[in-house]
Amino acid sequence: MVNHMKLFLIIFSFCMISVGYSQDVKFDTIPKYTYSSIPEFREQLDDIFNDPNFNNANWGVVIQSLSTGEYFYKRNENKLFMPASNLKLFTTAAGLAVLGSDYKFKTEIYANGKIDGTVLTGNLIVKGFGDPTISGRFYNDDAIAIFRDWADSLIELGIDEVKGNLLGDDNAFEDRGLGTGWSWDYESDWYAAPSGALSLNDNCVDLQISPSKIGNVANISIIPENKYVVIVNNVYTVKRDSVTSIYTTRERGTNIIKISGTITENSSQVKRFVTVNNPTQFFMVVLKEVLIKEGIKISGFAADNDDGGDIVDYEQGKLLFTHLSPPLKDIIRVINKSSQNFFAEQLLKVMAYEKRGYGSASLGINTESRILESMGINVDGMNLADGSGLSRLNLVTPTQVVNLLRSMYNGDNFTDYYNSLPVAGVDGTLANRMRKARTQNNVRAKTGFIGGVRSLSGYVYTGDRELVAFSMIVNNFTVPSVLADALQDLVCLRLANFKRKQTE
Repeated sequence: MVNHMKLFLIIFSFCMISVGYSQDVKFDTIPKYTYSSIPEFREQLDDIFNDPNFNNANWGVVIQSLSTGEYFYKRNENKLFMPASNLKLFTTAAGLAVLGSDYKFKTEIYANGKIDGTVLTGNLIVKGFGDPTISGRFYNDDAIAIFRDWADSLIELGIDEVKGNLLGDDNAFEDRGLGTGWSWDYESDWYAAPSGALSLNDNCVDLQISPSKIGNVANISIIPENKYVVIVNNVYTVKRDSVTSIYTTRERGTNIIKISGTITENSSQVKRFVTVNNPTQFFMVVLKEVLIKEGIKISGFAADNDDGGDIVDYEQGKLLFTHLSPPLKDIIRVINKSSQNFFAEQLLKVMAYEKRGYGSASLGINTESRILESMGINVDGMNLADGSGLSRLNLVTPTQVVNLLRSMYNGDNFTDYYNSLPVAGVDGTLANRMRKARTQNNVRAKTGFIGGVRSLSGYVYTGDRELVAFSMIVNNFTVPSVLADALQDLVCLRLANFKRKQTE
């Protein structure tokens, strides 16, 4: 019997090319295609997944040819695993099926009162439907570009004064913004931003921290600039032979953000991202500030419609204009390539709104489950808790993941779905993995990571140009996650180099 560790070291030595351990390796050192039978291939993968570093962990793996339907490999294929962000594969697939690739999120702006000349005597209403893109993400990093456009639109309509309030209507979505099962200590972190029908800048503020004089507090700027959050600055500038170490937290239920630590005098700018409390109020306060700067007078306050105490009468109101997001096919690229949790949660709830009339996570999961069932996936054997995979209550099997990938391959939305996935060695969360090998610009796969969980699922072409769908999920490991990455990358490299023996 081949020594397991010896085989692992042999294969791992040329995997170094793909995971970046030897960045100066030249292409001519990449090994030739490996011809083997499927049984031999399975033995090789057994050796890889039997790595003793993961003796206390569980691997779930399915690899299937999309050309022939043949399974290259299975391991714990029907066991339930926490998928982490691999759950986004399900959310985006369902989103494409429910909404279509050209679907655009809308935001409506109403005048609720009388327009007399250039003055609106009454309230200006912003009615949200979950658009996640009101930020700088699609607008050259200008977080308030859309708000300035709205100011221009109001002025073009002849309105330069609002004798009333700015009210945000977020009733299309449920008030609960955090996902089921999310850890309480995630609350101020950008990756746990609350969802909402009205959302600005991913419901976060961007903090830019730069050094000042030694011994003084650092300089901090905030994007978007606003008076909604309060910054408590306890970051001090220290000598260059010290270290930069900065921590941020937001006090629960408030918008008081505490920043502490040190920044060296020669440090470049440090960026941190912190969530806000009450995203609708944040949205409306910043909007008011922008409108005033753009020359529109506003006499009233900015508020969530519920907090403002005003009842919006849309029958008596006038729709001034509607803002539309980029198409869904571009939005799912953000979800999958950047593994953006907030966008995924918005998509889950807008599916519910469009199909059930109300954007709640539970209705979104119900809608998604029906779509998955129609794709031939047994939803009774899985548990969906959110749209992003941040919850540890999500449970899926590797078989269900590959069944999803196969169904998408055979469906009408495959091109947009495939193009939304990170490309090995090129972009997204795989930009720095599997480089300088046949995996580069070949593997298209979604990564996933939460504590003790590492997942990778997607597509790869073998040396025979045979498209293969795969899912590799490991749970309950205690070693550094880079070791799990190395094994997953190694399997992808093995697949990219795989050619069937001529006798097969």
